Amino acid sequence: MIKITLPDGSVKEFEVNSTAIDVAKSISEGLARNVISASFNGTTVETTTPLTTDGSLVLYTFNDDAGKKAFWHSSAHVLAQAILTFYPNAKLTIGPAIDNGFYYDLDLGEDTLSEKDFPAIEKKFLELAREKAEFKMRSISKADALAYYQERNNAYKVELIEGLEDGDITFCDHSDFTDLCRGGHIPHTGLIKAVKIMNVAGAYWRGDEKNNQLTRVYGISFPKQKELKQYLELLEEAKKRDHRKLGKELELFTFSQRVGQGLPLWLPKGAALRNRLEDFLKKAQKQAGYEMVMTPHIGQKELYETSGHYAKYGEDSFQPITTPKADEEFLLKPMNCPHHCEVFAYKPYSYKDLPKRFAEFGTVYRYEQSGELHGLTRVRGFTQDDAHIFCTPEQLDSEFKNVIDLVLYVFGSLGFENFKAQVSIRDMENLDKYIGDSDTWEIAENAIINAAKDKGLDFVIEEGEAAFYGPKLDFMVKDALGRSWQLGTIQVDYNLPKRFELTYKGADNQLHRPVMIHRAPFGSMERFIAVLLEHTGGKFPLWLTPEQVIILPISEKYQNYAEKVLHLLENSEIRALIDDRNEKTGRKIRDAEVSKIPFMIIVGEKEEEEGTVSVRKHGEGDLGSFSTEAFISLINDEVSKTLVPFGK
Repeated sequence: MIKITLPDGSVKEFEVNSTAIDVAKSISEGLARNVISASFNGTTVETTTPLTTDGSLVLYTFNDDAGKKAFWHSSAHVLAQAILTFYPNAKLTIGPAIDNGFYYDLDLGEDTLSEKDFPAIEKKFLELAREKAEFKMRSISKADALAYYQERNNAYKVELIEGLEDGDITFCDHSDFTDLCRGGHIPHTGLIKAVKIMNVAGAYWRGDEKNNQLTRVYGISFPKQKELKQYLELLEEAKKRDHRKLGKELELFTFSQRVGQGLPLWLPKGAALRNRLEDFLKKAQKQAGYEMVMTPHIGQKELYETSGHYAKYGEDSFQPITTPKADEEFLLKPMNCPHHCEVFAYKPYSYKDLPKRFAEFGTVYRYEQSGELHGLTRVRGFTQDDAHIFCTPEQLDSEFKNVIDLVLYVFGSLGFENFKAQVSIRDMENLDKYIGDSDTWEIAENAIINAAKDKGLDFVIEEGEAAFYGPKLDFMVKDALGRSWQLGTIQVDYNLPKRFELTYKGADNQLHRPVMIHRAPFGSMERFIAVLLEHTGGKFPLWLTPEQVIILPISEKYQNYAEKVLHLLENSEIRALIDDRNEKTGRKIRDAEVSKIPFMIIVGEKEEEEGTVSVRKHGEGDLGSFSTEAFISLINDEVSKTLVPFGK
């Protein structure tokens, strides 16, 4: 017998060679029908893999991320099988699961695959899925694996196998299809009830432009047809909310080929929006005891060599800038933290002076590949709402929890209510990725886990997602469409203070090393605004929106009254403008709706005589007649509901 520990801590005994499905059946038949993947002692296994030792088992359904990964990875196999029906000479390469579905990269030789081929491939896919073929893993020697793909003249698979260790190579078989695969599948193809090929694109083998260009076919699949229908409807809604589309319509930002790819230009309305976000956080930071600093956009290469950023990220940075002086090199700033270490090093501190909290809206630059650039979410120049806290080890817990409070305040003020936290720790199998000693890493990781528990956060632990200098707490926020985004991060760092030889004088009159907390509630201003745009559909909270009120005089005769109302609103710090175009009022209302301006004021003869305004609200229509004072109170009340000062 073997002892299986379940996620709730319960332990059950099973016969040796029992499977994940057997364990699921012991819990309920309903669960067994829905289980599609599992992990045993932290390693993904097939649901039919015999379990031979004691261990911890987690069962996954399609509702779990790990379950979706197995489902979509299995679907990639079926997609490749279907494509081979039409392109028997195609060379298979890789077919992983991705965040939304899967893809398979193929070398089609002289053949081409386009959108017109999608329906036939989808039909064949479902025919194959209905065979309910089991996914079966088998080990194979390196020699036999090489021989199998050499016989099929597939240099791509041969290259992959050559990089593997003999004894660690496995094939996956289903129906008459075989593929090189590490595992992680659903029980059989019949669980796949719906599929959609999303698009086809070019991709270089192993992402290297010097290699052959392949055909990448993207798809998504579901266990129910209605889930595919819902997903496609969600995609249509996402297109309407695309931040690139809304950014253009609302005149927030643009890009210029002359300026350069991935370098956004903020238009007046967008700049005003950014400034309000910055002012919002500055007020909260001031309340929380932060001090603002400013650092240059460049730094000597030596600075980033000291911090370790150059060794880790040098290839992803813009190349060094040389000067007329021999051996002098600068880099566009890829990170703010080395600069803030030098700010702390400016003068000596006592333990009584700590914590020191330095904040900056610092612009950084990273050379993202052109194919990876995407609107504001992936750019080459972006501004971080960065801050670095230098504290004593005894202050770490309270300071970390205070930052959590600040992040939650930011999310609450902007309508992000659905989120999970992720504790990102080291990859224990690949410690070369990190700097520093194991003892301080363990202290830092435990500090984050304990703080997350104490604050009652819903969190998961992800191995291998830590920064190279320390573990972190990332916030994974779901937007209005249910999509998950990483926004906000807090990191604990014992290593940069050591590298920069930072010290403070303790109560024992000896020098001690401070602990450093990195934090950015927004993360990147550009990415945050992109997500906020798509989350709200461009309908920002009233306190943030670029224009809160638009005044529509029904003719030029009422221009003076419109200007009088405008001045009253501006004196009350309400952002307003007048639409004095020679257009009909109906057209002005439609344009204001498209621009998502929260309130419209219509003024004419009646309003001027009575000293009132007729009010319409975006998306709701006519609210009736108000005195100007009553309308100002309406605006202020609505702002106060959504923007409560930090700490209140």
